[in-house]
Amino acid sequence: MNLIITSLEQGLIFGILAMGVFLTYKVLNEADLSVEGTFPFGAFVFAKFIMMGINPIISTIMAFLLGTLAGLTTCMLFIKLKIKPLLAGILTMTIFYSVNLRLNGKANIPLFSYGSVFDMASTSIILIITVLGIKLLLDTFLKTEKGYLLMATGDNVSFVKSLGVNSNKYKVLGFMLANGLIALSGALMAQYQGFVDITMGTGVIVIALASIIIGDTIKKNSSWFKSTSRAIVGAIVYKIIGGVAIDLGLAPTDLKAISAIIVIVFIAYNNFAVDLLGRKGRQERRRVNAKNTEPIKDF
Repeated sequence: MNLIITSLEQGLIFGILAMGVFLTYKVLNEADLSVEGTFPFGAFVFAKFIMMGINPIISTIMAFLLGTLAGLTTCMLFIKLKIKPLLAGILTMTIFYSVNLRLNGKANIPLFSYGSVFDMASTSIILIITVLGIKLLLDTFLKTEKGYLLMATGDNVSFVKSLGVNSNKYKVLGFMLANGLIALSGALMAQYQGFVDITMGTGVIVIALASIIIGDTIKKNSSWFKSTSRAIVGAIVYKIIGGVAIDLGLAPTDLKAISAIIVIVFIAYNNFAVDLLGRKGRQERRRVNAKNTEPIKDF
């Protein structure tokens, strides 16, 4: 039971991370590798403010707000300096590694003696309310004019430009919002585990992508089950699978290999499912066409 609760709570935290990566990876169709710098940046920002005596809620909000700067940095690199987005993300991640160390002057900071947002009520309840609130706000935003233009920027930049709209403005908006959510996830994880560590961002891009890929297999053609919901459920499923694997006797050091295997399995499943559905669709069309072209019998 403890395994399920822990996996659920961690899955909810990583669900926020997955929603952030969803904005860049699925909506804007860009690979943002700054995630592994932004995630710990949110944790270090929270640690900085909480150690100054700032309220945990305000410290968490500040992590979100300052986390948007990572997205802005990446955008400035590929928009203004014409650096490829993939490389721009790597450069931002490298920059923020040093920024994280500078913030508090050390690589590991215990937070057990400081307050957290989880002091207000049950950890699970706080996380469920927070994640659902973010999901609803994000879904509402994506239904606005700016949200539609953001999605259109990822689908067809030329179309957005033909409307007389600056597509770069929406790329900046998307990257900033995404990195703010990623930093928020990092701040919550720091409070959940009770410490901040410079290596806590290592591999989180795989977790986020795995969550999105797993989520894509769930009710893929459903109109009511939103992509944000799939990202959250995918993160929870991912953490449960990882938790069960550890509980079955695998060493924690095997977790990265487990993560990669989970991603491979679900990508393969998606690919084979698409091929299978494609073959069935072609067979059905051929059957219908053959039926429609049968000669009319003369009785």
